[in-house]
Amino acid sequence: MPISPTYPGVYIDEVPSAVRTIIGVPTSIAAFVGTAPRGSVTDPVHITSWADYEREFGGLDASSEMSYAVYQFFQNGGAEAEIVRIVAAPAPDEAAPAADGPTFPAAAALALAAASGAAADAVTLTAVSPGDWGNHLRARVDYQTSDKAADPAQQKTFNLALRDTVTGVTESYLNIAADAASPRRLSVVLASSSLVTVPTAADGKLPKAHTDVPAGQDPFQDGKGAGKGDWYVDGAGGLDGTATPTAADYSGANSPVKDGKQGIYQLLKTDIFNMLCLPGPAGQLGDGDHPAGVLAQAAKLCLDRRAMLIVDPPDGWAKISDVAKAAAPGGAGLPLTGDVAKNAAVYFPRVNLADPKLGNQVRDFPACGVVAGVWARTDVARGVWKAPAGTATGMNGVLAPALPMTDLENGILNPLSVNCLRQRPVVGNVVWGARTMKGADFEPDGEWRYVPVRRLALFIEESLFRGTQWVVFEPNDEPLWSSIRLNVGAFMNNLFRQGAFQGRTPREAYQVVCDATNNPQNDIDRGIVNIQVGFAPLKPAEFVIIHIQQLAGQIQV
Repeated sequence: MPISPTYPGVYIDEVPSAVRTIIGVPTSIAAFVGTAPRGSVTDPVHITSWADYEREFGGLDASSEMSYAVYQFFQNGGAEAEIVRIVAAPAPDEAAPAADGPTFPAAAALALAAASGAAADAVTLTAVSPGDWGNHLRARVDYQTSDKAADPAQQKTFNLALRDTVTGVTESYLNIAADAASPRRLSVVLASSSLVTVPTAADGKLPKAHTDVPAGQDPFQDGKGAGKGDWYVDGAGGLDGTATPTAADYSGANSPVKDGKQGIYQLLKTDIFNMLCLPGPAGQLGDGDHPAGVLAQAAKLCLDRRAMLIVDPPDGWAKISDVAKAAAPGGAGLPLTGDVAKNAAVYFPRVNLADPKLGNQVRDFPACGVVAGVWARTDVARGVWKAPAGTATGMNGVLAPALPMTDLENGILNPLSVNCLRQRPVVGNVVWGARTMKGADFEPDGEWRYVPVRRLALFIEESLFRGTQWVVFEPNDEPLWSSIRLNVGAFMNNLFRQGAFQGRTPREAYQVVCDATNNPQNDIDRGIVNIQVGFAPLKPAEFVIIHIQQLAGQIQV
C-alpha cells in the first residue's frame, strides 16, 4: 500500500514486480479409458509407473486391452498416466438396478460375525471396487491386542488382517477399538485401506475372533475344511459386468453417480492430460471398434481439454486396399472427420507382441499404448515440436507390425493422413508418419496437417491460459499491456531459444501484440483485453529429395 510519510527520514517501499513467470505445462501425460478387473469406477486414478497400475487395477489381464496398452506405454518411455475404468451395466440377474437407473456390477462383501452373536452387530466389509477380484479377498480377526482382556466378554479391541490372494497384497490393522467415539474406531482405521471400505455404522461393534492358527502357519495359506479351522472369512458376491460396455457406459449415463463426470468424462476431474487412448472394449479381445459415438465424444473432449486422441485402426482395416478405400475421397471416411479431427491421429496397422498372459504367444495389439509412449519419449528427448516419428522412434517390445508394407504402399496411405508403423532395415520397428486426421493432401486447409505443429499449438495455448490468470480484473491500460508483453514474450523467447520455432531471430520466430492497436476503447469498456500471439512452427522434413547430377568435363573453380 502507498506510504504515508509522517516524519523526516528514509522510507522503504517494496513494489511488486511486473514479472510473472509463465511455466510450460506437461506435454506427455497419457489418459487411458478402458476395462480392468478391478479399480475405481467413479474417479480417474493418476499413476506414475506400471507398479502403480498393478496395485490399483490388478496388472495384465487377458480380457483387458487397456492393461496391455498401459504396460506398453511405460515400456516405451511414458512416465505419467490417468486411468479411467469403464464397466458395463450389469444384467438384471447380476445386480438389482438403482432406483434411478442402471448401477455398477456388485462388489464383494466380507461378512464378519459379531462377538455377541447378534446379527445386528455383524460387520460387513466391502471391496473398494466392483468385480470378481473381491471374491479373492480374505479377512481375519484376532484379539491379540495390547490390552487383551482376560475375559473375552470384556474384550474392547481387536486386530484385523486383510489379504488379496491374487496379488498377495496384505494389510494389517492393530488395536482397533470397539468404541464408536474412539479415534481408533474401525471406519477411521480402514479409511486408508486399498482393499475394502466400511460404513460408519460398523463403528463400536466387536467382530468375533477367528480360530487361532497353529504356530508358524500362515492363516491365509490353506482353505477352510475339516481339521483346518475357521481361520478367516472369504469375500463373496463380487461380479464382473458380463456385457460389452455400451455407449451409455462410456458416456456415464449408466452410472448411479449423477454428477455428469462419469464414464469417459471422469477425465474432467483431472488437472491435465495430453494424450487419450481408447484401447478396445471389454470382452472383445482384439476388437478395435467402439460403440457408436464413443470416438466422437472422446475427440470432442480432447478438443475442449487441448489434448490429442490417438486412434487405433478400425477392425475393417485388414489390408492396405481397405484403408485406402475408406480414407480416400468418397469412401467411408476416417474414424473421425470435421473440426475434431485436427486433435486426432490414426496409426495403422496393429502391432505384434508377445503376450505374457498366454505364455508369450505372439498376437496383435492396438498400437495406441506404444505410440503414446513414443510421443512421451520424444517430448523428453527433443521437445513437443519434434515429430514423434522417424528412425529414433523405435517401438520397444514390438516384434513387428501386424501387416508389413512397402514404401509404395506407405505412399498410398500417408497422403490420406494415415500414419504407418513400419519395420525398417537396421533401425527396426518405428513410427513412420506424423499427420493429424486433418492432414490429407486433399484437405483444403492444411494448417494443422502435422502432429508436432498441432501439439506445439496446444502446449502454448494451455501454458498461456494458465500463465495469464493473474490478468483477470487488473486495470486494463498500458501498464497491464506492457506487463503482458513482457511475460508472454519471455515465455515465447524461451521456446525460441530451445529451437521450437522457425527463424533466425525472435522477430522472425514469434510475435506478441498487446497494445492500443488491438485493444480499442470499445473492448476496454466491455472489460476485454486482447493478446495476440503468433509463432512460426517447425514443419517436419517429411520428404527428403536428393538431386544427383553427373558432371562431364566441367571444371569447378
